[in-house]
Amino acid sequence: MRKEYDFSKSTKNPYAKQLKQQISIRIERQTIDYFKSLAGETGVPYQNLINLYLRDCAQSHRKPQFKWS
Repeated sequence: MRKEYDFSKSTKNPYAKQLKQQISIRIERQTIDYFKSLAGETGVPYQNLINLYLRDCAQSHRKPQFKWS
């Protein structure tokens, strides 16, 4: 490895705006366990599964249904 690298001619990552954003979110343990078991079956990491599901909901404009007691 070199001691120093020259980045003066480098370019910005054109996909930087498409990267995922890290957030904190409170999700029930049962929901996490469900996606973790699904991850074990599919081989896809559970966080990716949650993201895929939420993206599908957003793209199809699916809204949650609430039942207030």
